[in-house]
Amino acid sequence: MLIIIFSIIALIVMWFVITYNLFIRDKNRIKEAWSGIDVQLKRRYNLIPNLVETVKAYSKHERELFIKITETRSRSEKIENVKEKSTAETDISGMLKNLFAVVENYPDLKANVNYLDLQKQLTEIEDQLQYARRYYNGTVRNYNIRVESFPGNIIAGIFNFKQEDFFEITLSTERVSPEVKL
Repeated sequence: MLIIIFSIIALIVMWFVITYNLFIRDKNRIKEAWSGIDVQLKRRYNLIPNLVETVKAYSKHERELFIKITETRSRSEKIENVKEKSTAETDISGMLKNLFAVVENYPDLKANVNYLDLQKQLTEIEDQLQYARRYYNGTVRNYNIRVESFPGNIIAGIFNFKQEDFFEITLSTERVSPEVKL
């Protein structure tokens, strides 16, 4: 009888340790995934001033847009909170779309090798950022499922493991269904 009791206690302790370690693993994966996003954001932050300066040389009267992009970029670099960072990055993405719309008015700029290279680099960074966001959000999803699911939620409650926020950059224009006319 004593062996059965010790076996049950040992199984409970093993389950407890394994579940706790799974939470730690998931938290570290979230940190790793965030670091991937952070790297891509830093690449984008470093590229934006070059892009702005190149476009600025061609377009003197769009100063307000340049100032907004620069200010938002600087503000976003300092944000640590995932939700606030998502909002700031959504603003930057929208402003970059506006910047590319401005470029449409400057045919010489659209053909400029430096501009084309910067645009290509920015597109690559945006693609890498999208992949990093997907990895981060998948990792957060798995962790949040563990936090909410029984019996893992018991360990989560004991050790104060809380749900993490997803990182989303969503432009309102991307949520609107495109109108197709034939």
